[in-house]
Order: sequence, then structure tokens, then C-alpha cells
Amino acid sequence: MRKIRVLLVDDHTIVREGICALLELSPEIEIVGEAGNGNEALEIAAKQKIDIVLMDLSMPEMGGLEATRTLCKEFPGIKVIILTQYSDEEHVFSILEAGAHGFLNKSAASSELISAIRSVYRGDSYLSPSATRHLIKNYQLEANIKKKRDSYEQLTGREKEVLRLLAEGLTNKEIAKLLVISPKTVDSHKTRLMAKLELRNRAELIKYALQKKIISM
Repeated sequence: MRKIRVLLVDDHTIVREGICALLELSPEIEIVGEAGNGNEALEIAAKQKIDIVLMDLSMPEMGGLEATRTLCKEFPGIKVIILTQYSDEEHVFSILEAGAHGFLNKSAASSELISAIRSVYRGDSYLSPSATRHLIKNYQLEANIKKKRDSYEQLTGREKEVLRLLAEGLTNKEIAKLLVISPKTVDSHKTRLMAKLELRNRAELIKYALQKKIISM
């Protein structure tokens, strides 16, 4: 069986040596090159047959994101796994947008790194558990925003009027006088629109109205 040819890109020699030592324990993986920055990685990729690139993010001359974009564009057969020290997930979306097939923290166990290489080589994507949680959380947040955005269209014309006036700071009595309805009717509209939009108080109502550009600062 042909080995998985891996290029390791990291500006720290000691890190490359450690990762190489781990990967050499796997008989199915072959380290075919090492690079200290993105420019060197591109030069090696142009000369060597490579399946997987393990790419650091922060490097001199050319960082991991730029190198990933270029590799994916110029060498579409090469798949990139970002191997980074960052424990937060602020980079996940930019990494995926750059074209990377995987995201893994350097603190991961060697078995997880080898599993990631196998998965990406097979054509799958691989994300660390923390990155996956971040994507799920962001999806849920976007879904909630979309739900509230769609909920606005469920409001009646009068409820939209009341929403705008409440957000502008008018009291129930002031709104009642302006719309020529009773304060009790205003309160009914308010209760229904708050329930439809899943808002709990006036502060949330004002924030929602600002986000929807129903009112402006």
C-alpha cells in the first residue's frame, strides 16, 4: 500500500522534529519534506509529490493562511490540515475559507493527529472537538437570529407600529393616544409581539429594533 506523503510546515525546528518523530511511528505515513514558512512549502510542493500538508498558522515571510490559499489554488490535489497552538476558535472560519481540510490543536494526542491525516487523505474533513463545538454554537446563533428575523414578518402591521414606538421610548399611554386606541389594546399588542419575537423586556426590544434597523441611534 502506498504511503501517505506528508509535508510538515512550521517555523520551529524542535516542533517539526517532535511531530516527525510521532508520525514516523506510523508505517502508513511518510514525511517527504519540511518547511519553515509558506514560501518554502510552495517551493517543495512544486517539486515533490505531496498528499497532506500539516501547516502552522503563524510563520515569518508567509503565514499559514496565505500559504493554504495558494496551495489549494495551485495544487488542488494537496490537502491541508492546519496544526496550530491556538486554543480559541477565532481562526476556524478563516481557516476553512482558505480551503483547509482540517483543523487540529498542537496539544492533541498523536493518535488524533494520525486519525486526522487518515481522514483527510480519504477525502473527509477533520475538525478538533473544540472547533466543532464552535461551529455548532455559531450555527445555532445564526439560526436564532434568522428565526427572529423571520418572526418579524409574522407581526401584524399594528404590532410593527407598536414595536417601533416602544423602541423609540413612548409609553403605552402615549402610543394609545397617537394610534387612537386604548392603553389596554396597546398592552395586548405589546404582549403578543414580545412573545412572537421571544423578547423579555424593553432593553431586548430596543436592541432588536436597532439590529433590524427599525430605529436608529
